[in-house]
Amino acid sequence: MALRSLTRRRFAQAGAALLAAPALIGTSQAQTRFTCRIGHSEGIGTPITLAFEKWTGVLRERSGGRIDAQHFPASQLGPLTQLIEGSRIGTIQVTTAGPDSEESVAPEIAAFGGAPGFIFKDEAHVDRVLQGPLGKEVSDIARKKTGVEFVDYGEVGFRHVLSKRPVGSLEDLKGLKIRVPELRIWVDFWRRLGANPTPLPYSEQYSALSTGVIDGLDSDFFSVLGFKWHEQAKHVTLTSHWFLPKAVRVNARWLDSLPADLQKLVRDSAKEVFAEQRATNRANADKALDDLKKIGVTVHTISAAERAKWIDLTRPLFDEFGAKSAETKAMIGKILALG
Repeated sequence: MALRSLTRRRFAQAGAALLAAPALIGTSQAQTRFTCRIGHSEGIGTPITLAFEKWTGVLRERSGGRIDAQHFPASQLGPLTQLIEGSRIGTIQVTTAGPDSEESVAPEIAAFGGAPGFIFKDEAHVDRVLQGPLGKEVSDIARKKTGVEFVDYGEVGFRHVLSKRPVGSLEDLKGLKIRVPELRIWVDFWRRLGANPTPLPYSEQYSALSTGVIDGLDSDFFSVLGFKWHEQAKHVTLTSHWFLPKAVRVNARWLDSLPADLQKLVRDSAKEVFAEQRATNRANADKALDDLKKIGVTVHTISAAERAKWIDLTRPLFDEFGAKSAETKAMIGKILALG
């Protein structure tokens, strides 16, 4: 009798354990955490950094903690080149950079990122390119050639010249030691305009201005404020020569490792957050310029005739850059056709 009772008791315990097993498995799966290190070189307080901060919170909250999103702005995880490489190999899961950073790997993507200058007419042109079929096409190319997926595009706006001396013409620009990204296309761009391009990491611009290694740089207004470059250079010239989209770059292997619902969360929430970022960036650009004026920066303009000279001098770069590959030439043509 005792043996029979014990057997029944063990059977009941085993049955209870079996019934509980799916719940335990589900709990275990729900508690799986996926680390998402978001590292980039954008300045503290800029609209794009604030967007990444918001996205970090969204990923944590909407995933119920399953995505452990961590945010490291202002080159805390290294310079831009290191961040790009990290996003490719997966040592960090997310970064942001202009598609022009892919010049050596996929030059057709570099064209999408504003290279070689004066390729975007205005913000409406930018939207037709980034938010249309070309945006998806470029993300697919990036996935195939670089191992990252462009889940969306933020922006910092049109870039202008910040310099220690006034620049209002090609004559003023002549010999100006201007910082450029460590990319050949931007060296060629500024040489054609008579400047003295100096390739430097993004994070070294403040010290390079202060020591005289460079006389100026090109940037959006928010970054000038965020990195305090205005403390070393007091002149901004409104040139709008380069619009830099900021691809939100997610390591493809990490993204593919997520459950389907979390993959969808990453993609959908990125589009939501960075649509808001683009709107905020555009709405506040004039205010950022006014803030620069209030702290002693002098703003200069170039005439329409002068700007036309800049465009004419650099226009041959479209053909030169397009000669890198048939795909690059085709991409330039697609972008210009949407203008």
